[in-house]
Amino acid sequence: MSLSNRLNDDMKLAMKSQDKFKLSVIRMVRAAIKNIEIDQRKPLEEQEVLDVLNREVKQRKDSLQEFEKAGREDLAENLRAEIVILMEYLPQQLSDEEVKAIVQQTIQEVGASSKADMGKVMGALMPKVKGRADGKIVNQFVQQFLT
Repeated sequence: MSLSNRLNDDMKLAMKSQDKFKLSVIRMVRAAIKNIEIDQRKPLEEQEVLDVLNREVKQRKDSLQEFEKAGREDLAENLRAEIVILMEYLPQQLSDEEVKAIVQQTIQEVGASSKADMGKVMGALMPKVKGRADGKIVNQFVQQFLT
């Protein structure tokens, strides 16, 4: 089942069960997908839908940090719940150990030895972990291994 179909089915289930919060989150994501489809004048492929979901999760995580800094726990709790719902639609995330192993392997493949090679490493690495690991975490591990 495609991700778009799954979102549609889950939206229907949320309507039937009167889960207003989940319904609003799914509608928000579907609206973001639909806006991009309208802009591109074509239906999105599975990977493009994943990219939209990743972008939505990233936006919420960034906002969550800002709300926590500002002491707005009420808004932060709401965002945490949204992130949990959105993460259901993303592929299983890699653990830190798995990311470290992939980073080390890619550094060896590219032959990187210093921070000057960071661009080459990230260019080769990101397609391997796309959608399965946060780019900030990957970047931190690359910096850690190249020092």
